[in-house]
Amino acid sequence: MKVIGAGFGRTGTRSLQAALDLLGYGPCYHMATVIDQPRRVRQWLEIGEGRPADWDEVFAGFHSAVDWPAASYWQELADRYPDAKIVLTVRDPGAWYDSVSATIFRSALAEGRPAPLRRRITRWLVARRAPDFALYPRMARATIMDRVFDGRVGDRAHVLEVFDRHVERVRATLPEERLLVFDVREGWGPLCAFLGVPVPPAPFPQANERTAWWGKRARRRARLIVLGR
Repeated sequence: MKVIGAGFGRTGTRSLQAALDLLGYGPCYHMATVIDQPRRVRQWLEIGEGRPADWDEVFAGFHSAVDWPAASYWQELADRYPDAKIVLTVRDPGAWYDSVSATIFRSALAEGRPAPLRRRITRWLVARRAPDFALYPRMARATIMDRVFDGRVGDRAHVLEVFDRHVERVRATLPEERLLVFDVREGWGPLCAFLGVPVPPAPFPQANERTAWWGKRARRRARLIVLGR
């Protein structure tokens, strides 16, 4: 592992993944990797529920990792790969909470409410056709909602406090030469300077806007139902 992303989901991690791939630090592991390869859901669930992690096995074939669930274990990964550089993606905390509540946290925030019939049917079909992926909500709770936010993702003040505390902890833990605190709106300059590579001619990637996130999610579920993987 050459680069580890310590930033929470919805802080530009999809753009950072694309940037690292372009810079030669790919393939880059992302939550999308877990969703596209459902066997990894069970792998992370076991880690989240306390099984010792074999990080070399988890990230076999990858040279970088960003986004959750990897970011939930940034400390363990930084220790396991001492030569890896750490990129902490950040954004305005209030805007981040609005974004994460409308996407990643949405299912958790809806727990306890009756789901629409169409959604219940979709869940049933996914459970029948892709049983590993059916474990995704449990995995997300174990590795993100409970581990990082104590299960209180609906408490805005608490979640924002966790966000700020996380940034402070990462900054306090790692030496300056190993850490880049990065807003993806800054573009190639800070990232390339930190990694010691030339700026590529292509524009810095801009990926995974909120509306696109929901479209991708629906397509993945449809594929799981049709293909069963």
